[in-house]
Amino acid sequence: MKTAADKPFLKVRYSYLERQFAEIDPILEQIRALVKSGDFTLGKPVVEFEERFASLLGAKYGVGVGSGTDALFLSLKALGIGPGDEVITAANTFVATAGAIETTGAKVVFVDCDEKSVIDVSKIEAAVTPRTKALLPVHWAGQPAAMPKIMELAGRLGLPVVEDACQAIDAAIDGKRCGTFGISGGFSLHPLKNLNVWGDGGVIITDSEKTRDTLRLLRNHGMSTRDTYAFYAFNSRLDSLQAVVGNHLIKDTQWITDTRIKNAQRLDAALSKLTGKVTLSPRSPRERHVYHLYQFFVEDRDALLAFLKARGVDAKVHYPVPLPFQPASKHLGHKPGDFPVTESQARRTITLPVHQHLTEAELAHMIFCVEDFYS
Repeated sequence: MKTAADKPFLKVRYSYLERQFAEIDPILEQIRALVKSGDFTLGKPVVEFEERFASLLGAKYGVGVGSGTDALFLSLKALGIGPGDEVITAANTFVATAGAIETTGAKVVFVDCDEKSVIDVSKIEAAVTPRTKALLPVHWAGQPAAMPKIMELAGRLGLPVVEDACQAIDAAIDGKRCGTFGISGGFSLHPLKNLNVWGDGGVIITDSEKTRDTLRLLRNHGMSTRDTYAFYAFNSRLDSLQAVVGNHLIKDTQWITDTRIKNAQRLDAALSKLTGKVTLSPRSPRERHVYHLYQFFVEDRDALLAFLKARGVDAKVHYPVPLPFQPASKHLGHKPGDFPVTESQARRTITLPVHQHLTEAELAHMIFCVEDFYS
């Protein structure tokens, strides 16, 4: 019987940027036109991208900002959140979520996740205090959080909701896009996001004209006119150059999403057979999971990770140490056992490449390697 060691070595890379940008002349031509125009700051490409991005997700307004982190930070600042306040979010998220909260001066309050790796709605209310000023659910890895339940709870408690949709461009619940449930939704355009640019970039979407206007001031020094400053604020403008790249790629969003879903379904079909060794998160036909990450849970994770890497598969772990137990969270005083589901998942989680440029041979190789490890 053949094993992975007997098969030809096949490198399966996590990053797909070299393939995605193998032909860049059309983008460079548009950048040349931008250079000639000198329209570098909040220029026409930014306005066009904001409109196209909002339309893509079914929102009224888009506001381009410097990064996905800024999209969350500025959304919270637009709500007036600052020192003395608390914001509730998921315990198993990227550092930017908590960082956006803490850098407003507010305190991050973590809540454990559920079997889908998104915030456990049943545990939110117990975390609410008189200082709670907002909920910040995370659509982790492209998996929608339970927004209908969250919005019902938030309405009952009188709390605004800002969605961390940085990993969830085009994700949806019953056709309603993630980022459109709350007062605003923050998205990242980082080079490895599903819709990406050539550096940092972010977008906030909202249906509130007032929120849009506040965000526009917050991202641009509080400038209401060239010589008038409504308040002291920040410099977090989406670069016109990055907007050029975004405008070129946004037409591919549907193909990117559909291809990632197709690849994930191929992996699901094979890995679900490894009962007792591999556990997949529940999939709901009502939810459009866009697979920024393809995560699953396994026995003997570290050994599997080493096995895959030795056979050319660029597997990852997102993330081995949850945020509540990072040095940055020491002041919060959390101890092991405070977030049992998050902690358990962190010990067992592993991520395989799922991007839109994978070949059938690469998918088959990854599946073969996982099957071989557990055989």
